[in-house]
This record gives sequence, C-alpha cells and structure tokens, in this order.
Amino acid sequence: MEMSEEQINFLRCKADWVWQQTLLLHGRVPEVRIASCLSACDLLSVLFYAGFLSLPEPTYLCPKRDRFIASKGHGSLALFPILADLGFFPVQELENIAHPEAILSAIPAAGFGTFETLNGSLGHGLGLACGMALALRTQKKDAKVIVLHGDGELYEGAVWEAIMLAGQLELSRLYLIVDCNAKSMLGKCDDIISWHNVEARFEAFGWECRRCQGHDVESLHAALQSMFQADSAKPKLLLADTIKGHGVPELENSDICHVLGLSKQRIDQLVEGGRQT
Repeated sequence: MEMSEEQINFLRCKADWVWQQTLLLHGRVPEVRIASCLSACDLLSVLFYAGFLSLPEPTYLCPKRDRFIASKGHGSLALFPILADLGFFPVQELENIAHPEAILSAIPAAGFGTFETLNGSLGHGLGLACGMALALRTQKKDAKVIVLHGDGELYEGAVWEAIMLAGQLELSRLYLIVDCNAKSMLGKCDDIISWHNVEARFEAFGWECRRCQGHDVESLHAALQSMFQADSAKPKLLLADTIKGHGVPELENSDICHVLGLSKQRIDQLVEGGRQT
C-alpha cells in the first residue's frame, strides 16, 4: 500500500527532528560517533514511526514484542530521541545523557526501551538474533527479530557464521537491515573490502535480499513493507544505501568522518539551519 502525502510528510518531519535531536545529543556527549548515527536517522524513523514494529506497550519485557537489536552500537544514538518520543522513557532523560545517575549512555545498553542487548563490540548482534529467532520459533511465537547493522561491521567473521546459520535454519522471522554508508572506521569500504554485489553472497547462503535508498522515506517504507510482508522461509536482508554524516558537509566529505566530532557552535548552526539534502 502506497503512503498518502500526509504520511510521507509525517515521516519526513520525524526524520528531520530525529536528525536534529541526534546532533544535540552529540553536543552533550562529544565522544559519540556522530557520523555513523546520522546515516541511520531516516531508516530508524521509518522503521519505528510507520508502524512496522509490534510494540504493545513501552516496555522491553512484553513477551509479544518484536525484538530489535542495535548491533551497530556506535551508531545507535539516533534511537534515543525516537524511544523518548514514543514514551519508552521520559524525554528529559535526553538532557541527562551520560550523567552519573542517567539511564542513557553513549553506547545503548540493554534493559530499557527496545534494546535487547549491549553491542559496543561489533559483530555480535546477528548471532544473538539467530538465537532469539530460533527460540521464538521453537516456542511457536510469531514475533519478528530485527537487526540494525553497519556495512563496515560485515567485516567481522562471526557475522558470516550467523549469515550461514540463519540461511540453513530458514529463520524466516529474522530481518537484517544494513546501513550501507560505504565507510568504515578509517576509510571507504571499497578501499578495504568492497561490498559490490553483496546481495549475491547473501543469496548464496539462502537469504532473500532487497535494496533501497536510505534517505528517502518513500523508498524505505516500500522496501520495509515488502520485506515484512514476504512469506518465504528465508531470512530477509535490506540494504539501505546511505551517506555517512548525512546532512553535515564536512562529515560527508571526509573518509575518516567516523572519528570526527562537531563543536557545540557548529551543532547549533546545523540545528538552526536544518538538514540540507
């Protein structure tokens, strides 16, 4: 089903708001990997605001919930504004991030909101998701298990063990969303190990694959809708083509933007000026 103009504008406004709030969080916690967070703002906004997830109540303990794993731990800060907006914790907690008594830290932790695990170390989220998906199937529960992953994170060997296992076990309720921002920690993915035609590699291990434009809410919505409605026995992959540091020219144009930060003055300028796309 296609979205109405009202729905499209709603998602665009939410995504822009999440982008602004993520920048403000970076101003409070300078060590946050802001470029990695900004590439995921649109896809996370569509995933959470368009009704794709079953979140019956604002608690991660609800047994009927869909499971969400932010395997891309260093780039998951964009989820905090979304979860606060949806009522998982008080909005004022965004102001207290990283304070001694705060519930929010620079790396999202398990135990609140929709965070199932702590994933500061990369490459473990998909393996955990395989276990969850298998357990849910054994218990005859229909919940989805969704993983947010980075393309640089695909370099981890444990990820490919999980990819092979998921295909062999036909974990049909497992959904992997890869933020394909084309940059790893210190350079372009094409200069390290290229992910050209990565779909063929997943398909060889029994996955169903899709690709979309990761900063276009209509493209994201159509791809997510198609993926979640698919009834094949295969695990599902969505590759979202994004730009690392999206909306911030000095980050977009740097191969090492993963380790770069922004001054509070620059953040204020960006928030006031709005996202330039």
